[in-house]
Amino acid sequence: MELQKAYDIITGPILTEKTYSLMQERKYTFEVAKNATKPEIKEAIETIFKVKVKKVYVMNMKPKPKRMGRSEGYTRGWKKAIVKLGEGYVIRELQGSL
Repeated sequence: MELQKAYDIITGPILTEKTYSLMQERKYTFEVAKNATKPEIKEAIETIFKVKVKKVYVMNMKPKPKRMGRSEGYTRGWKKAIVKLGEGYVIRELQGSL
């Protein structure tokens, strides 16, 4: 897979306290394109970070209703992928201070 297409599939990492605790189990969380499939996500992660992906978990995050004063609306819907890496692989760019 070419690098530009891989960056179109992987929007960015999700870095929260919960995702940092998942990193100890070699699981990394990313926001991905809405139309991305598991094999595309796997190939994109392997292309960008030069690691071996063992399993991909995908979730569709539904829009939630929000209010600001009188106006009502919804947050945007998006897709989240949790990627489990093979034994011995780690993504150093996302480790931070761990």
